[in-house]
Amino acid sequence: MAHNARGQVSEARSRLLGTATRLFYTEGIHSVGIDRIVAEAKVTRATLYRHFPGKEDLVVAYLQAVDQAERDQVGEALGSGRPAVDTVRAIAESIADGIRSAGFRGCAFLNAVAEYPDPEHPVHKAVLAHREWFLRTITDLLAQVGETPPELAARHFVMLRDGAMAEGCLADPVEVCDTFLQGVDGLLQHRTGSTSRGSGAKTA
Repeated sequence: MAHNARGQVSEARSRLLGTATRLFYTEGIHSVGIDRIVAEAKVTRATLYRHFPGKEDLVVAYLQAVDQAERDQVGEALGSGRPAVDTVRAIAESIADGIRSAGFRGCAFLNAVAEYPDPEHPVHKAVLAHREWFLRTITDLLAQVGETPPELAARHFVMLRDGAMAEGCLADPVEVCDTFLQGVDGLLQHRTGSTSRGSGAKTA
């Protein structure tokens, strides 16, 4: 009996988070109220508040779920055993795949931080934590590519990524992704001193 109860609770939480994720991402966070989420998730308000004491907690959980999905995606590239230069390209390709996907509405984190500008707000802090992880990951990879300090190149990669995520909602996503991937390729060529694309590029 207890096992079934736990399963039902877990299922209700998953349904709430899935519904909130879909609505927050497609329509914006402030524009989606608790009543809408409860209705579409087919749970009671009491059930929602048992799992998420307030909307803010639900928003943070939404961002944490997106964060984990992106960490898993990057983790696949990191665990492939490829040279660092090809791992960076694989991460860039996965970003491009997202931009080209149906229903793309920009970066969930950039969208959220625009709605929560206060640096002390938990939602803002969740966005910064994700971005710090991503920048650190790219910096560590680029430290293995070329001999100059990798920090500036990593910030350049993140800016290319941010621009592509914003532009992907406004222009032809195929052209946006081509431009983004060319930019990443140029960055890698600069670090390796190579003009060739692919695994033959020199790594340090």
